[in-house]
Amino acid sequence: MRRLIRECPSCGGEMIVTELSCTSCDTVMQGRYTGCTFCDLSDEDLRFLELFVACRGNIKEMERESGLGYWTIRGHLDDVIQSLQLKVETPPADIKTQRRHILEAVERGEISVVEPEQMLVNLAQQKR
Repeated sequence: MRRLIRECPSCGGEMIVTELSCTSCDTVMQGRYTGCTFCDLSDEDLRFLELFVACRGNIKEMERESGLGYWTIRGHLDDVIQSLQLKVETPPADIKTQRRHILEAVERGEISVVEPEQMLVNLAQQKR
């Protein structure tokens, strides 16, 4: 099944769902229906969230299942949280600790130099 198109291909305006149809009895309902919060996420982000839920939010288990490192998973989780426009308060001391762990992971070669840049930007945005 195709994903919903959220932007009009003609003018760029917002597209909305106005009709729902039953595949069994052909009942049709018309109205203005809003999309779900998760509908705007990329396929990659949705697969990531499926793994997150399957692992019951246990990042260590996600490391084993995906083969990715802690900070890569944590960074992706932060990106998804930001995509969902959720506010997550992180205590300042925790931000300093996270920043240190990110830099240590770069030194050990666990993550590339590119990944921490976005992670550090996400941490800085959490402080605001």
